[in-house]
Amino acid sequence: MIALIMAGGSGTRFWPASRASQPKQFLRVTGDKSMLQLTFDRLEAQIPAHKIYVVTAGSQAQLVREHLPQLPPENIIIEPFGMNTAPCIALSAAHLATIYPQEEAMLVLPADHVILDVPAFLRSVNLAEKVARQGALVTFGIVPEYPATGYGYIEAGEELEPGVRKVSRFKEKPDLTTATEFLRQGNFYWNSGMFCWTLASIEAAFRSHLPRALEVAGQTLALLKGGADQQRVNDAYAQMPRVPVDIGIMEPASNRAVIPVSIGWNDVGSWKALADISPADGEQNHFPAGGLALSSRDNYIYSDKYVALIGVEGLCVVETADAILVCSKERSEDVKKVVEHLQEQKKEELL
Repeated sequence: MIALIMAGGSGTRFWPASRASQPKQFLRVTGDKSMLQLTFDRLEAQIPAHKIYVVTAGSQAQLVREHLPQLPPENIIIEPFGMNTAPCIALSAAHLATIYPQEEAMLVLPADHVILDVPAFLRSVNLAEKVARQGALVTFGIVPEYPATGYGYIEAGEELEPGVRKVSRFKEKPDLTTATEFLRQGNFYWNSGMFCWTLASIEAAFRSHLPRALEVAGQTLALLKGGADQQRVNDAYAQMPRVPVDIGIMEPASNRAVIPVSIGWNDVGSWKALADISPADGEQNHFPAGGLALSSRDNYIYSDKYVALIGVEGLCVVETADAILVCSKERSEDVKKVVEHLQEQKKEELL
């Protein structure tokens, strides 16, 4: 099968470590390898490198080459600029359809997720490939560990075969009461943003539900292959519907299946999410370069300096060469508002 890694995001909730020049997927936040490298390594255990592709913005292509020197250069699919997941998947699928037969299965996943149980993940990929070859659009539903309000949910219906269920509906991020009810019902799963389908199935889905995206993808590829100047390519690609694949394709489709998985998954969508999977001391403080905590607990430090804490709780403290972030863990989702403010103020040197 083919694997497509989506690596074009900006990671604004990981400011100040994540910048336009070094987005989240290129950071070494969970070990000595970047998130992109870890994603590639997981896949290469089962899929050969020449069948793994990365779709990214043109501005990040060189970073992909540096982080994945083993990836064939022609396996980097360059999106003119970031739009959303439906456009980048439409463009990538259209490109791959010129190389592979229509019955080829295609795994799609983000570059910046943590998966701790790799063997279980690979088993679920095998099952997804089998189901995808039967014509289904397959998604992976994470068995919820708590009533999360930061994730979308998938409601599962009847069992199609062992380990596979029909998708009844997708639900947007719920409030706490609703999320608690989802867990009580037992047939709701976190939406992981990972998918599997055949090239034929996803083309048919775009043709039915987002035909404009398919049309623009074809036009953009033709311009790229014809050597058109970048402005013409950009103008063509700008006509893409700017929607996520969940909303544009998965929600209106009828041939949907979900594979519930427990794979130690985390989308590491905020500093708090990273803190939740990082090693900590007895008081739940994380000090990567050593530190002291006096009457302090449940704090996450991202710094290469010794840090002393006195009388504080539930903080994220993030230091880079030119900026420092201090926020409560519970407000870590709001870090993107800092980036919005910096953009409004045109402080390019901090973006």
